[in-house]
Amino acid sequence: MSQLLPIIIEFSIKALIILTMVMLIAAAFGVYLERKVSAWIQNRIGPNRVGPFGLLQPFADVIKLFLKEDIIPFAADKFFHRIAPIISLGVAFSVYAVIPFAEPFYFGNQKIYFSITSPDVNIGILFILAMTSIGVYGITFAGWSSNNKYSLLGGLRSSAQMISYELSMGVSVVGVIIIAGSLSLQEIVEKQANWNWNILYQPLGFIIFLVSAFAETNRSPFDLPETETELVGGYNTEYSGMKFGMFFLAEYANMFTSSMLIVLLYFGGWNLPFSLEFLGLKSGTFWLSFAQFCVLLAKTMIFVFIFIWVRWSIPRFRYDQLMYLGWKVLLPLGLLNLIITSFVVYFLKP
Repeated sequence: MSQLLPIIIEFSIKALIILTMVMLIAAAFGVYLERKVSAWIQNRIGPNRVGPFGLLQPFADVIKLFLKEDIIPFAADKFFHRIAPIISLGVAFSVYAVIPFAEPFYFGNQKIYFSITSPDVNIGILFILAMTSIGVYGITFAGWSSNNKYSLLGGLRSSAQMISYELSMGVSVVGVIIIAGSLSLQEIVEKQANWNWNILYQPLGFIIFLVSAFAETNRSPFDLPETETELVGGYNTEYSGMKFGMFFLAEYANMFTSSMLIVLLYFGGWNLPFSLEFLGLKSGTFWLSFAQFCVLLAKTMIFVFIFIWVRWSIPRFRYDQLMYLGWKVLLPLGLLNLIITSFVVYFLKP
């Protein structure tokens, strides 16, 4: 037990840090950024009343949600109605357990990984794909348990949409795995040092992954499960208070996760065109790892901006167009990309 105590403390501290980051950055800052960017696109001001530059507006919204009454329909299945937002939020948070944020550093003689986990998880990609598959249960349970036809249609749409685009996303990731020769995100990023970014070798795979990420996170133009003009509010119609907020917290956490995965898989992760050691940061030190984390975060924010930009620029698809794109366009292109990558790696790799 005395040997396990330091490990438990380390995991607890890291978990607290990650949860705080996800809550503050992915949720609060994500909502603020979305409202500010949408206001900029539509030539408005956006939130500017609560706090300097409106920075405290997301926290005011959270307090309002906590104070709202939690209503459960009389005919709803109360157990699944309560557990649905917990599943969505739990899955969104759990994915961060295997995402590396920088190279490991040394504290004395101990090697510390700059992530929520202590060892390097050698099946990180597989874990992420598995957890995102479970995330659909939260939305499906929410739609079914509400005993509302509009909510049920939203849940069914989400199930079909996420299953369809998971195939394309998985196939596009396999191309990166073949090039890196590993399922470990740490190794995939390390293989992209010195400008060997996978975007140069997998441009088609990147486009497929990006489009699939929009569909997986239910972001516009793929927000069919909650389309207001057809389904009132979709799967979350019968939710109120903080349960309603938990679904949107999960959406923004997933948006940050997708953006970070795009950076890790295709844009070199924490690598820059030049080595950060050039700035005087020594290898294996905390400050080098922290600088790499800042680089990863900056790249991630670029794609978060793209997610928001697309939402406020492109109208949503019809549902038949959404299914057509997933099954008849992205999946065949993903398989073609996989075949080409396999042949190239087989014949050219020594």
